[in-house]
Amino acid sequence: MARMEFDRIARDGMVLLGCGKMGSAMLAGWLARGVPAQSVHVIDPAPSEWLVKTGVHLNGTMPDAPAVAIVAVKPQMMGDALPRLQAFGNGGTLFISIAAGTPLARFAEALGEKTPIIRAMPNTPAAVGCGITALIGNMHVSEGDMTLAESLLAAVGATVRLEDEAQMDAVTALSGSGPAYVFHLIEAMAQAGASAGLAPDLAMQLARATVIGAGQLAAGADETAEQLRINVTSPKGTTAAALEVLMDAETGLPPLMERAVAAAAARSRELAQ
Repeated sequence: MARMEFDRIARDGMVLLGCGKMGSAMLAGWLARGVPAQSVHVIDPAPSEWLVKTGVHLNGTMPDAPAVAIVAVKPQMMGDALPRLQAFGNGGTLFISIAAGTPLARFAEALGEKTPIIRAMPNTPAAVGCGITALIGNMHVSEGDMTLAESLLAAVGATVRLEDEAQMDAVTALSGSGPAYVFHLIEAMAQAGASAGLAPDLAMQLARATVIGAGQLAAGADETAEQLRINVTSPKGTTAAALEVLMDAETGLPPLMERAVAAAAARSRELAQ
């Protein structure tokens, strides 16, 4: 975390509303990067044993004007949770929401029209520091605010900025829901291996290791995913035979994935209404 952002939080404090899996992952990352535990104020109705031991302020008096307030509760809990933070609206406190399906306008209605608000969409690999988070801010968010948000969210992975909030539905469908697609791919590969004659446990071990290894290879390579695929595909070989099925323009993986992401994006738009 940049020194300036660190000093801002250390001086004014920060509030974390909700400390479930994602909130805990972020908090662990901040503490590891040097954010003082006594600068963090957490509001959580059922704190974990780990949270209690971190040394943060827990369910107590909050600072008068924290540098940042992060909303990490589920969307259905938003109505009950936001009133706890209304006193910080229309001031210098930056709000960051990681709640899926809750648009910037809804936060502005609850917190005040002049409130700087950033909407962020992380994904579950953040729990192991390998997530990716997309961010978009309203008109009251400064460059310094965006830098602060990126510094905080970089504790759990990479960050990208969006140009328009409308892109958030596609982000939700692709990277937000995407880990589940990969987990299902592992399931499907293992089932296919079992159907081909392997013991189910062995098929699952091979499928998991293959996906994990391919992901690490893609993460460390300079080549595109397309080029990596070409590199491991011998002409008229076994991989080429499988890819003829997977890459079929009508029945293969590309049209299937396009329909899946479109369905998730449509549902994201519905939830935002």
